[in-house]
Amino acid sequence: MARSSKKGPYIDEKLLKKVENLKPGDKKTVVKTWSRKATITPEMIGYTFGVYNGKEHIKVYVTEEMVGHLLGEFSPSKKFVRHGGKMQREQEKKK
Repeated sequence: MARSSKKGPYIDEKLLKKVENLKPGDKKTVVKTWSRKATITPEMIGYTFGVYNGKEHIKVYVTEEMVGHLLGEFSPSKKFVRHGGKMQREQEKKK
């Protein structure tokens, strides 16, 4: 569910401070964060974030197309194994 438009996007202040404190040529540094609900802003473009998914930090490189999305969208927290059942086993045998 999207955040109310009158409230505006949620931007984590600590995360913005971390990005501002990085040097301009320091794009390879991974910024660790636990804030999956933080909205990606234009200031974050070109940096790599380590977004925590509940088990480990997953590296997310921010591009222009990601602006306006949440950091958690690019760090899946659940692992899809496969659908079970008879049809699935038959398909796997064919391969």
